[in-house]
Amino acid sequence: MADEQDDKKDVKDGNHINLKVVTQDGNEIFFKCKATTPLSKLMNAFCQRQGVALASVRFLFDGTRINEHQTPSDLDMEDGDVIDVMVEQQGGARRC
Repeated sequence: MADEQDDKKDVKDGNHINLKVVTQDGNEIFFKCKATTPLSKLMNAFCQRQGVALASVRFLFDGTRINEHQTPSDLDMEDGDVIDVMVEQQGGARRC
């Protein structure tokens, strides 16, 4: 009971934020992390849960690619923000 109250207090104080990670096919996974924790921790946890390699996906916030060393504070993320995950596409058009 006290733990639940502490968790709610942390979110209000800005120590922790809840982020939603959304895949291309619409799957949603929620993460709670500190605003000062590098997003590499979230990215690795997502890839483990989904069974994909980190190198095969790209994480985007507001249309901009997220680097592993960035933190939610660096990107001015707020509680409830959404991170999009896209499968990396390599290659391009073939010239005829």
